[in-house]
Amino acid sequence: MSEIRGSDIRGSDAATPLPPLIEVIRRHGLDPKKQLGQNFLLDPRLTAKIARATGSLDGIHVVEIGPGPGGLTRALLDAGAAQVVAVERDDRCVAALGELVAAYPGRLSIRPADALKTDPASLVPAPRRIVANLPYNIATPLLIGWLRNITAYDALGLMFQKEVADRLTAAPRSKAYGRLSILTQWLCEADAVFDIPPGAFYPPPKITSTVVRLVPRRQPLAEARFEDLERVTAAAFGQRRKMLRASLKTLGRDTDRLVATAGVTPTARAEELTVEEFCALARALSAG
Repeated sequence: MSEIRGSDIRGSDAATPLPPLIEVIRRHGLDPKKQLGQNFLLDPRLTAKIARATGSLDGIHVVEIGPGPGGLTRALLDAGAAQVVAVERDDRCVAALGELVAAYPGRLSIRPADALKTDPASLVPAPRRIVANLPYNIATPLLIGWLRNITAYDALGLMFQKEVADRLTAAPRSKAYGRLSILTQWLCEADAVFDIPPGAFYPPPKITSTVVRLVPRRQPLAEARFEDLERVTAAAFGQRRKMLRASLKTLGRDTDRLVATAGVTPTARAEELTVEEFCALARALSAG
């Protein structure tokens, strides 16, 4: 096993003493698997900070995705979560997490499953949140899937690679602004809370990570169907350097009529439109 760096993590709220996280990793042979996007966060100060990123967890039911050896799992339970359901597909990690169940009686359950095939909202009652150090390789499809049912949650605290986090919070006319920015900001208030350097992980990734807080809006920014908004943003940003009257032709519609109905400028480029203007295009597509 490669060298592991990090402080011992002990669950202060556990009913029984917990072994240091490093010992758990070694005992279960938890060499992180690249194909599973595993980078384990060992610093207890950082896991505690992530656990608090969405505010108080008192009375909150939390779904954690990809818990690995359980560093954040411990932090969530110690932060007062009423219940934590940890979704993990790696059998080695499932065995390691099993040791925590007895330490937090009645508050932790492990769900051996593929997160991409799991509906988190079905696992716990409301009020519910998702808090997770997301595997980088599936973070974006996971988020898009959750956005389709975002009102099931009162908040999400998620760690992404910084490049993805920048897209989530980007404003129009910025380089990072794109499809993910629009779909996310249409339905949520999105804030980048803090960055985590590569050295905090085992093994250290090549990039910086960012924890993002998403709070679902009571109402979307503007009326639109999810599928239509996906289609117009895919078309517009698929050729983002082109004017809308050219990039939107891939939709197979009369582009001039589409932009006129939406009330947007046909010579504008995708990065210049607001979320509300993309919603207008989506409504025009739906009516088309």
